[in-house]
Amino acid sequence: MRGIQARVVNGRLLVDEPTLLPEGTVLDLVIDDEGDDLSDEEREALHETLERSWQAARRGDVVPAEEVIKKLRGQ
Repeated sequence: MRGIQARVVNGRLLVDEPTLLPEGTVLDLVIDDEGDDLSDEEREALHETLERSWQAARRGDVVPAEEVIKKLRGQ
């Protein structure tokens, strides 16, 4: 699914996008700020960490999403 565009009209979000979502579905919208505040060193460290993570995933060294979510929710 791609992102959804909305416009602010009279202080309200106006979304005019076709969707296959069921009627009454509630969406959480997040403002896309088009960037980050990382320094070059922080960005390099991020990319190195992402590469290590990607390699671990390719090896099958992963934790199921359900376990991660459960832990984050403190269950």
